[in-house]
Amino acid sequence: MTRRPKLIYLVTEDWYFWSHRLPVARAARDAGFQVAVATRVADHEARIRDEGFDLHPLGWRRGSVSPPAQVAAVREITKLYRQERPDIVHHVSMKPVVLGGLAAWRAGVPAVISALTGLGTVFIADGLKARLARPLVFAVLGRLLRRSASRVIMQNGDDLQTLVRLGLITPDRAVVIRGSGVDADALPHLPEPPTPPIVAAFVGRMLEDKGVRPLVEAQKTLWARGIPLHLHLVGPPDPENPTSIPEAELQEWDRLPGISWLGHRDDIRSVWAAAHIGVLPSRREGLPKSLLEAASCGRPIVATDVPGCREIARTGENAFLVPPDDAAELADAMAALAADGDLRCRFGAASRRLVEQHFSAGHVSDATVALYRSLLGHAPEAGDAAAA
Repeated sequence: MTRRPKLIYLVTEDWYFWSHRLPVARAARDAGFQVAVATRVADHEARIRDEGFDLHPLGWRRGSVSPPAQVAAVREITKLYRQERPDIVHHVSMKPVVLGGLAAWRAGVPAVISALTGLGTVFIADGLKARLARPLVFAVLGRLLRRSASRVIMQNGDDLQTLVRLGLITPDRAVVIRGSGVDADALPHLPEPPTPPIVAAFVGRMLEDKGVRPLVEAQKTLWARGIPLHLHLVGPPDPENPTSIPEAELQEWDRLPGISWLGHRDDIRSVWAAAHIGVLPSRREGLPKSLLEAASCGRPIVATDVPGCREIARTGENAFLVPPDDAAELADAMAALAADGDLRCRFGAASRRLVEQHFSAGHVSDATVALYRSLLGHAPEAGDAAAA
């Protein structure tokens, strides 16, 4: 019997795999790959195993930055790769790309896919830690991304151009695959909820970098103007992220007029069924799943004019784009959509068309599986690489 090629996904947390990589993993399994997931396991062990995927629990923590912890993580992943001898490893986001890349090099993994889901803190932050870490991260990242039989997946063209400009990759080793995709059948075009009130919804982790503070300031401005727009904040804080909003502050916001902090919600369809407008004033994204889901449900969008957001939020077509950290412009854009039902309908229909044409889970899965197959044709056998 022909041996099935082995594919391991390396992600930081099991919830992230389940939320963002499940459709692609299913497509790989259905295409004949033996699929495994290496991650920190918390709440999704049974679900992942029920899909027929092998699961390898890891001891790392996403928020840990101590050098001993990073060394231990590389050793743990190297040991796993030497034992499992995968044909391809698919590393998702910066920490798995760097630490997993080092482990794959040490273990002699034949083919590596590095999926950078956005250029985060180390690229955009101005703090001392980010400035000190940047040269080392760039040096290591460049060597890992340029290794033979490897490819880099970027979620938007802006980030790809940034990495090329910095000399971290060459265009021939990179491909743009737009996000994780969205299940357009599970999230159909929904009718607007009854009005009033008009509801704008933000879905995501409660982070400074997601623009939650200027969003709250914009909401206060709208109420001060007598515009009774309601704001739903949907998502948890993230204590392992340095820009997380404290829970006590979120509870204070929840007591303000017109603001409801709803915390985490599993049923995202119900969130958009209750909202008229999707809003995400992030400082930078890869390609935000929350906006893809809002667009799939036929919602107009207000977002920041930054990489990632403008992939799905097209100014004048289905969205208003505003500068990051600009509460006044954000308030004006939200007010314009709140006041114009015909514009919301037109933008919402355009949102749905964009998803159907470019951002469905099927598009993303097909492109990713095709990339796996192309690498299998150019990589050495796993056993040969491991023995090298």
